Amino acid sequence: MKEKGKRESGVSRRKFIKMVGAAGVATVGSSLFPRISRAARDHILIGHPAPITGPIAPFGETSLWADERAVSEINKDGGIFIKEAGKKLPIKVKSMDTESNPTKAAEVASKLILQDKVDLMVVLHTPDTVNPVGATCERYEVPCISSVAPIEPWLTGGPYKWTFHFFWNLEQIINVYTGMWNQFADKTTKVVGGFWPNDPDGTVWAQEFSKKLATMGYKVVDVGRFPYGMQDFSGFISTWKKEKVDILTGVPIPPDWATCWRQCHQQGFVPKMASIGKAILFPAAVEAIGGNIPNGLTSEVWWTPLHPFKSSLTGKSCKELADAWTEKTKRQWTQPLGFDYAVFELAADVLKRAGSLDKKKIREALVKTNLNTVVGPIKFNEKNFSLTPLVGGQWVKGKKWPWELQIVYNKEATNIPTTGKMIFPIPKS
Repeated sequence: MKEKGKRESGVSRRKFIKMVGAAGVATVGSSLFPRISRAARDHILIGHPAPITGPIAPFGETSLWADERAVSEINKDGGIFIKEAGKKLPIKVKSMDTESNPTKAAEVASKLILQDKVDLMVVLHTPDTVNPVGATCERYEVPCISSVAPIEPWLTGGPYKWTFHFFWNLEQIINVYTGMWNQFADKTTKVVGGFWPNDPDGTVWAQEFSKKLATMGYKVVDVGRFPYGMQDFSGFISTWKKEKVDILTGVPIPPDWATCWRQCHQQGFVPKMASIGKAILFPAAVEAIGGNIPNGLTSEVWWTPLHPFKSSLTGKSCKELADAWTEKTKRQWTQPLGFDYAVFELAADVLKRAGSLDKKKIREALVKTNLNTVVGPIKFNEKNFSLTPLVGGQWVKGKKWPWELQIVYNKEATNIPTTGKMIFPIPKS
């Protein structure tokens, strides 16, 4: 196994099945496949692989809290009535740390299926976590609910029969990013520098962004894929300067963006706009960049306390969910919070409608999902995914917190209110 936190070079189902085999699970033999059975017990067991440590741990920050809150709400009156059991059964969740490593994620999923014999899997947070877990669930025919990975990178692991996914796609994020840029199109060169890592997100984003931006009148300067942990971006910065780049975009992990953005300022390269996915989704990651240089950075926004949705479990608003998190942890809300909670809204709904712990019946219930959740309505299509809304945001100095995310663009989702006007250009340090 590679060191934790290191990138794996692919996300196809075939590759992850090989990974699982290498980990020793495949030696059990495919003949075990139909014999995986659940011993009689007095609860429903849900498996939850999550990146609690490692470079994408900020995504998993709210996972355990959301697990506990949703499960307590589901179990408040005894759990979920399972018709075949003739009684209500409480839900229990077994969370396991993937260490932000795809190979570890596949191993964890295999253990939850083969040793713990989970009834249902939930998994979130980037293709490095979602794809290997989904591949393992497909292998062993275990129903899986997944989220927080853009649709296109997720689809590279398909086709899916047992895994059902909800999030936004790259068309949505390109529309959001260019929607923010186009407000100032006459004040820029329309030359975009790409900062895309050598991981599943970066590979697909580079391809889709380069293709689509070219049709929209933007020139893309792609400096190529780079590995996690790169320490010197001088070559990239020199190229961006030479090509007169004044918009940066990319999807790096937080430490890599922090390193690059500091070096941009140190070397006198400050573009007029920077729209960065993944790396600046979290207040802690923004604050870790240091000083005032995060001011004006823009990103996609998938969930906030102001989103106009309610919990299907309690009827409580997004704001009430965020306030509960802050009251309990004394920490600022983060975007994954709504999605960490929503997977359990779906799990409860699906199990109720299935009325059974038979995996085929749970899958059939997933196919028929049509549920309003704290992240919006979820209804899966023929490829097993459902799109959720997306708006654009910008980090500014906060009043309550050091940095706060303002919604500055909502053309594709006008039911989500804006909270500020966009700063342009990015202030120089």
